[in-house]
Amino acid sequence: MRSSPEKVFEYFASFRTPDGELFMTPADLVRAVVPVFPPPDSNIVRDGSLRGERSPGELHCPQSELFMRFDTNGDGLISFPEYIFFVTLLSIPESDILAAIKMFDLDRNGEIKKEEFKKVMKFLRANNRQGSAQRDGLRIGLKVDNSVDNGGIVEYFFGKDGKGHLQLMNFAQFVKDLHKEITRLEFLHYDHQGRGSISARDFALSMVAAADVICVNRYLDRVDDLSKDPSLSNIHITREEFENFAELRKKLQPLSLAISSYGGVYGILTKSDFRRAASHVCDVDVTENMVDIIFYIFDINNDGNLSTDEFLAVLERRERDIAYPIESGIIHLLTSWWKCAKDCCSALNN
Repeated sequence: MRSSPEKVFEYFASFRTPDGELFMTPADLVRAVVPVFPPPDSNIVRDGSLRGERSPGELHCPQSELFMRFDTNGDGLISFPEYIFFVTLLSIPESDILAAIKMFDLDRNGEIKKEEFKKVMKFLRANNRQGSAQRDGLRIGLKVDNSVDNGGIVEYFFGKDGKGHLQLMNFAQFVKDLHKEITRLEFLHYDHQGRGSISARDFALSMVAAADVICVNRYLDRVDDLSKDPSLSNIHITREEFENFAELRKKLQPLSLAISSYGGVYGILTKSDFRRAASHVCDVDVTENMVDIIFYIFDINNDGNLSTDEFLAVLERRERDIAYPIESGIIHLLTSWWKCAKDCCSALNN
């Protein structure tokens, strides 16, 4: 069972006004969206009591101009409506961005108006775990001034008077940049000393941070063991390698099919097989160092082989925690998009 967006927001929001309204800082927003463990050589933590975390302390978040576009009044704080807006945009798979938005470009001029955009966002919230779990953007039992549709970056897209038009290609690029920014900030969380690379242990922690709580202790034991292996403990992962692994997560379906079918036919998946699957099937370069760490952490039986199901389950859970549709399947999504687009057209014409 997953927590409601209200609970997530309350858990991570660190700023409360005198009249009781909660707000997130940019650092709060990062840790609410990205599962992270503290780097072992720092006092950076996120709130919580999972094994592997120290007592609560301050989490540093590098400056993010992109994030602050959600802060429409410039106070450096993010409200609940702005948070819901953020996670809704983040839930859109990059491969589906244009498909989702083009369905609402009924006159095919490559842009949409504010009211059309609000219809799109309403639909996307209804098909996203975080968005669908809240009621009209208002937190029950908590003080909040605005609804979801009046928060976030609507003003950034359409201007203060709301009469601007949003170019579809610009919106698609914005969402892509948002995904990249999440990856950048996650990497910088572990590279808090600005070295341009992170340790093998930190890379391993970033992989297992999204694991189910039932399994996480087993993976953390493997992380601890990795630190004692001199052939692995001295490995460092660059930002480019980290970003490539994030790209691989987004292509989970073809990766899963490739390595599961190959292992099923030949009985074993070697490290070179894994790299070939990533390169040939997913068009992602995975280095030997990355594969060595992946195979070590997800070799649950200590037989030198990758426990494919365990590896894929952790990656799937990471991606699902963001996107997590109410119903799955392309037919359902396309049907819902078209119905919503027609409703949008009817509403605008009336």
